[in-house]
Amino acid sequence: MQPGHGGALYHFGTSGAAVAAATAVTHPLDVIKVRLQMQLAGQRGNLVGMGTIFTQMVQVEGPRSLYLGLAPALTRSVIYGGLRLGLYEPCKYVCNYAFGSTNFAFKFASGVIAGALATALTNPTEVLKVRSQMSPSRTSTIGVLKKIVAEEGVKALWKGVGPAMARAGCLTASQMATYDEAKQALLKWTPLEEGPQLHLMSSCVAGTASTLVTAPIDMIKTRLMLQRECKGARVYRNGFHCGYQVVVTEGVTSLYKGGFATFARLGPQTAITFVVCEKLRELAGMTAI
Repeated sequence: MQPGHGGALYHFGTSGAAVAAATAVTHPLDVIKVRLQMQLAGQRGNLVGMGTIFTQMVQVEGPRSLYLGLAPALTRSVIYGGLRLGLYEPCKYVCNYAFGSTNFAFKFASGVIAGALATALTNPTEVLKVRSQMSPSRTSTIGVLKKIVAEEGVKALWKGVGPAMARAGCLTASQMATYDEAKQALLKWTPLEEGPQLHLMSSCVAGTASTLVTAPIDMIKTRLMLQRECKGARVYRNGFHCGYQVVVTEGVTSLYKGGFATFARLGPQTAITFVVCEKLRELAGMTAI
């Protein structure tokens, strides 16, 4: 898998477009996931499932509530998605050049670096997305931005950036490295050839792996981003404290609150992302991932 000749614009553009397409399709599941993660914050109790949250949202807030935060989500997808997937291959080639190897460990490390860098730059759009998803008033994205800056300061736009970087690093690493390895294994051990069927099967393996790895970090990230500090009250000091508090007050399994919704979203999103990205790369005259 050599670098393609489409140039940087094609390289990042195909990645960003693929992630945006996947986000547009799976966004309602992302809204439901965030609502599930915020259930009974700080206390134990019986949790409701995806179906109940979906029904409540449609009945109380209307069907449009399933698309709360779509604008910042798509903005983030294009920039973050382009950087996250677009930086993976250059990082992998640097490892190959420096160490003469691109084994699974180096692929994983490349994914961690690419995901963490992309998130550090785009964290404000993630904060805006999550805040909008929890706001039934349907305040515009600009309105949410102004409110955060006025009440909590510009610094609040980088809330949860540590766990977000950890999640994105683990997500990109588990997605890209697992997809890469699964694809090579399927090409070697099955009659499959380069094409949509191979891309779909490899992405399903990658989606499952990335859900298991990232669900607890994603939950912690959501809690931190939704924590309002305008009154000086801080429930969670940082990501580690948040994880500890969640386990102590809500139980260990609560780290996987919204886990099924995460899988229901991340599975299809991973599949759509890779299948669309591979097709766009082919149309742009670039080599496959």
